Amino acid sequence: MRGAVLYGPGDVRFEERASPAILKPTDATIRIAATCVCGSDLWPYRGLQATAEPTPMGHEYCGIVEEVGSAVRSVKPGQFVIGSFFASDNTCPHCYNGYQSSCQQREFVGGAQAPVLRVPLADGTLVATPGIPPDDLIPSLLAVSDVMGTGWFAADAANVKPGATVAVVGDGAVGLLGILSAKIMGAERIIAMSRHATRQKLALAFGATDIVPERGDEGVARIKEMTRGIGADSVLECVGTQESMMQAIHAIRPGGGVGYVGVPHGVELNGEGLFYAHVRLHGGPAPVRRFLPKLIEQVWDRKINPGKVFDLTLPLDQVAEGYRAMDERRAIKTLLRP
Repeated sequence: MRGAVLYGPGDVRFEERASPAILKPTDATIRIAATCVCGSDLWPYRGLQATAEPTPMGHEYCGIVEEVGSAVRSVKPGQFVIGSFFASDNTCPHCYNGYQSSCQQREFVGGAQAPVLRVPLADGTLVATPGIPPDDLIPSLLAVSDVMGTGWFAADAANVKPGATVAVVGDGAVGLLGILSAKIMGAERIIAMSRHATRQKLALAFGATDIVPERGDEGVARIKEMTRGIGADSVLECVGTQESMMQAIHAIRPGGGVGYVGVPHGVELNGEGLFYAHVRLHGGPAPVRRFLPKLIEQVWDRKINPGKVFDLTLPLDQVAEGYRAMDERRAIKTLLRP
């Protein structure tokens, strides 16, 4: 089997890898229908996150179950399934409280940029669709495996309420789907912080009411000006840099909530500043499994179309070009078809 392997900065290769197999009774293997390149994949691709050895890439997936271990009961061969980037048993205390990405048995699910994937803890990780989906639904079903679920968690963590004013920092796939999530949750005003025309257009299509191209202190000042000096009720931080986190914290009103889902790189917070800001911070790796049933239902019923974030589709063997296109901002998000 051939799949994507990252060797170092800018060096993604499509090469021979061992075919996944059932290793534990709780495993399943799935034949990938579609996978993609994640914004978080760009951190090691750009050399901003160390890669100690050649690493199979990809953690977003959907496809057909091929084989299950002897202990698996909730899915069976032939079903179309979607799972999260963290495998979870969905029964431990953390899972019970809705934080499957902190499951006591969690395992990272990697290597999805390949034709076949092994998924641990299949009963607690995989969710089957009502049937085999038509081809046009697959991009949106793939989106719920990570970016839609993560955007939803950002809005949930920021405590988005009906009638709220929401600002979204970051115009990648997660930020754009955070806008869609805030819209579904009833936000009245959604301010997208973006300076790229194609992303601005999609932000408006997903429900943004305003576009702010400024960043940093200028972006904060613009948000304050638009909210009569008060600040937003909720801010979704979907980047993970020091500048984006400070922009989010300073743009919120006292008592407001920041939902942060950008993987942090070099972010440091000042305790005294937070103390006097009265800002509520909540975030982390999105517990996508909590949201999968609802999001799958909304996609299946064609109520939402998060697959619009995929603006480049390539065959899997051109995965290196998919990384280049996103790195160079020629694409928002690359979908890969085996």
